[in-house]
Amino acid sequence: MKRWLAAVAAVAGLTAVTVSPAHAAASAGYYHTVGSQIVDSTGAPVRLTGLNWFGAETANYTFHGLWSRNYKDMVDQMASLGYNAVRVPYSNQLFDPGSTPNSIDANSNPELIGLSGIQILDKVIDYIGRKGMRVVLDQHRPDSGAQSPLWYTAQYPESRWLSDWTMLAQRYKGNPTVVGMDLHNEPHTIQGGGGACWGCGDTAHDWRLAAERAGNAILAVNPDVLIIVEGIDCVSGTGDPQCGWWGGNLSGAAQYPVRLSKSDKLVYSAHEYATSVFHQTWFDDPTFPANMPALWDHFFGYLVKQHIAPVLVGEFGSTLVDPKDTVWLQKLLAYMGTGPTGMSFTYWSWNPDSGDTGGILKDDWKTVDQNKQSILQPYLIPPVGGGGGGGGGPTPPPASCAVTYHVDSSWNGGFNATVTLKDTGTAPLANWTLTWTEPGGVQILNGWNATVSQSGTTVTAKAPSWAPTLNAGASVSIGFQANGSSSGQPTGYAVDGTACGVS
Repeated sequence: MKRWLAAVAAVAGLTAVTVSPAHAAASAGYYHTVGSQIVDSTGAPVRLTGLNWFGAETANYTFHGLWSRNYKDMVDQMASLGYNAVRVPYSNQLFDPGSTPNSIDANSNPELIGLSGIQILDKVIDYIGRKGMRVVLDQHRPDSGAQSPLWYTAQYPESRWLSDWTMLAQRYKGNPTVVGMDLHNEPHTIQGGGGACWGCGDTAHDWRLAAERAGNAILAVNPDVLIIVEGIDCVSGTGDPQCGWWGGNLSGAAQYPVRLSKSDKLVYSAHEYATSVFHQTWFDDPTFPANMPALWDHFFGYLVKQHIAPVLVGEFGSTLVDPKDTVWLQKLLAYMGTGPTGMSFTYWSWNPDSGDTGGILKDDWKTVDQNKQSILQPYLIPPVGGGGGGGGGPTPPPASCAVTYHVDSSWNGGFNATVTLKDTGTAPLANWTLTWTEPGGVQILNGWNATVSQSGTTVTAKAPSWAPTLNAGASVSIGFQANGSSSGQPTGYAVDGTACGVS
């Protein structure tokens, strides 16, 4: 699940990424770095604009949502929305005998039943690669129970952390879909002393030294992957503020950089969150959000501005319930820049079951949160071509749809209406979900030819079980009865997150 706040005097910042849709991050071959830029095998700049899909780090031992949808269906939707990378959290416990994947719907995912956690990883990574997307593996925690301040625990010592990383490095060697390895999620200090430090020289606690040990062990087995090193929370002697989000403070890397056997494989990573995740003091600054860029410069942005190394903003997200969160997100994305030279990012999260932030998907695991997606959309670089994995298969064409709306009858205080959805693309719409926004004061009572529901002003119409697929060129008429005025016009029609034309 989502990450937490910084220690004691934590400081929050946010970083977002912006990239030109014309440039694909899924270029052929592996990636390396030149200064503060990630480049592909030809030397062209690339940018990861992805999201987090969690679950394998929990006691489910696999991706969340498999109880609701087919995994390929979800990856297809990610790609169609424009995301070109997936950060995949896992726990070391995932690889223990007896860590059996559970909560997988056999009807939705029959090919995953009976597989081990790592075998499911293989399947999903293979399909992500077929869509031209990339994967960042993230050691999220040693066991499935909770996040740890250090990269090891008594039950899962550093030796196990290293052996699992080298196992994964060997397993995915030669597979450029797995482009990076995020060594440990959100190392941090412990109130009262202890936990992770940066540059303190204590091998049991110095995260910078541990990152060097793991990074070099991975590169000795698989010299092609990017080594991704997160910050910690509190670093003294680097200026104010001394503390930021867990994993978000990279100020110590200026004096104590991570030293790898292949220096062109190092990517630093920071996490940034909004006031709804934790109320940090800088959100009360009277100049907010103008104060945020300097804060981000202090924690991680200097690495890019001084051409020291690339930065991946590995987690950032919000429910957007607090109006400040929207301002923060917009400011962060602008800070990260536009086009393929902007900072890479993986948004938290795809999952709707993140208690801190919610997800790109709503609670039905299918409908897209358009408020979030519309802010991120201009910064996404869609996947193009195959990124590796099992090869094969062109990316299916994106959904294309058109809608007409007609009031069939009305009376004082209510009306009947029909929304007609047409598949105007070249591929069928399987298990489609149509959403739209009703004018205020309209409340839908019942519907037909689809499963119709309403939350606030948002209406959701799901494909009926007896006709789950809408073929190319075909139409379906969705009728409903509602209370309220019939004079307003619904807006914002979209199928599975793709806007529909209105005629």
